[in-house]
Amino acid sequence: MANAAWKKLERSNGYQKTKLFLRRITGQELWLRPDIRVHSAEESDWSISPEAIPAHGIVYSIGIGGSIDFDLDLIELYGLEIHAFDPTPATVKWLEASRPRQAFHFYPWAVTGSDGSITLYPRARRDGSASDVMYTMVPEAGTRENGVEVPAYSVPTLMEKLGHDRIDLLKIDIEGAEYEVLDTLISSSVRPAQLLVEFHHRFSSIDKSMTADTVARLRAVGYRIFAVAATGREVSFLYSPDA
Repeated sequence: MANAAWKKLERSNGYQKTKLFLRRITGQELWLRPDIRVHSAEESDWSISPEAIPAHGIVYSIGIGGSIDFDLDLIELYGLEIHAFDPTPATVKWLEASRPRQAFHFYPWAVTGSDGSITLYPRARRDGSASDVMYTMVPEAGTRENGVEVPAYSVPTLMEKLGHDRIDLLKIDIEGAEYEVLDTLISSSVRPAQLLVEFHHRFSSIDKSMTADTVARLRAVGYRIFAVAATGREVSFLYSPDA
């Protein structure tokens, strides 16, 4: 009972905000704040700007893990077309066996900064065992031998393969590989109207300066933060070069 109550407290918004403040003042976390104010809505832990989503908009959802609640919310509430990418073996098996909505399209591909193939490694659980759901490009002690090779494409290549000339909303949650994807995106002419990113500088192999640098370069090409989650790591951007 006490353990359940503690877990509930840990998930609360107040606890997360207090934890974030303490991590910020001790230098463990970045002081990321919104650059602009817009009406936003929270859908399955992600903040989006409904006004920035056109009718029949195109969404690229990169990194699914064990839940497609966010994707189904966007289909049901906003009538969006979802193109989801995740090569994690457990995710592929689950989605191949299930029947999501007709507007949900799944591809068992990794998304990286360049085309080819990559090796993904399961995240190590606290007890040292390998996760079945969470994979990363960053090998950890005890999981190197469990790597799997998967096909990988950049965002511009995905758009070419799928015949899209725009992305209205791009969500990225890929366990530390977001920096490479965003590097390529920034260097390209592709500018999704809305960009949602979970940054993984909590990993010991990723310094928070990588996130700070990436955010600065996103701002330099016209992106503005409009929401930061209570954890400080899920960040929502709008493309607003004239702001």
